[in-house]
Amino acid sequence: MAKVRLGYKASAEQFGPRELLDYAVLAEQQGFDSVFVSDHFQPWRHDDGHSPFALSWLAALGARTDSITIGTSVLTPTFRYHPAVVAQAFGTLGLLFPGRVVLGLGSGEALNEAPLGMDWPEPKERFARLREAVQLIRQLWVRERVTFEGDYFTTKRATIYDQPEEPVPIWLAASGPAATRFAGRIGDGWITTSGKDGALYTDTLVPAVAEGAASVGRSLDDIERMIEVKVSFATSLEEAMQATRFWGALGLSPEQKTGVEDPQVMQRLADGLDVRQTARRFIVSTDPEEHVEKIRAYLDLGFTHLVFHAPGPDQARFLKLYGEEILPRLRAA
Repeated sequence: MAKVRLGYKASAEQFGPRELLDYAVLAEQQGFDSVFVSDHFQPWRHDDGHSPFALSWLAALGARTDSITIGTSVLTPTFRYHPAVVAQAFGTLGLLFPGRVVLGLGSGEALNEAPLGMDWPEPKERFARLREAVQLIRQLWVRERVTFEGDYFTTKRATIYDQPEEPVPIWLAASGPAATRFAGRIGDGWITTSGKDGALYTDTLVPAVAEGAASVGRSLDDIERMIEVKVSFATSLEEAMQATRFWGALGLSPEQKTGVEDPQVMQRLADGLDVRQTARRFIVSTDPEEHVEKIRAYLDLGFTHLVFHAPGPDQARFLKLYGEEILPRLRAA
């Protein structure tokens, strides 16, 4: 069995860049193996929301830490950024922090792209753009003078001059069967999120990534399988439940939030939910053993990299509690 790694989700949508950087540094000190951050242009809610530039923030994180893996849990290389710019940025990060950087990619959210004037396309086009972007990024990392003529992107004799000896791993976020097969076929890793119907993982997603890998002569062991596990751990159940309210948008159905491009609208939809709905995507408990038991269900599914997302305002306390109470139990298990 591959070694399981345990990471921290740095919630850039909830905390300012300096505060979040301190939390991420503390995560390394508390024994977490990785820190991942989302790349958002706008947060999920307007009031008290934040949205620092993830690539600048990752460079600062690399400089302030020694060994943890750092990367994007989801970055979209198809609208705000030309894929060649992403290749250049992560080539630089990989050169500065060799062996520590991961490029996590996804097909995007209207919340991030539409405010910049994009006509938000249907999923089929977004997926096609992502496929083409990955192809171009990888060419730029291994070839010189790349002339690329795709359906969506073009380069003319482009070269990335500063990059590490080995290309940065690309992990692909996917929560549907087609995209998950794609991740298994060409990704160095696959990223998904917790808190959904268990049958989705057992019957659809894990088989899909295995099928994609097998189609090119690979196995699941060749692919890092990362899941963002949403956890709310506090000394009282009421506190743990209420902490999930900031992330109420996660409790909305896909139909409710698809195409929503205004944080104020997203916030209004999320605030209309009962706390039981905002908490349903999270493991909510005051009992360390219950956390471990529920987290182990994802290990049993074969995930090799668990990244913990805590919703509460006191991230320092969460990191210390999880570092002392949960990580050792998981590693012992």
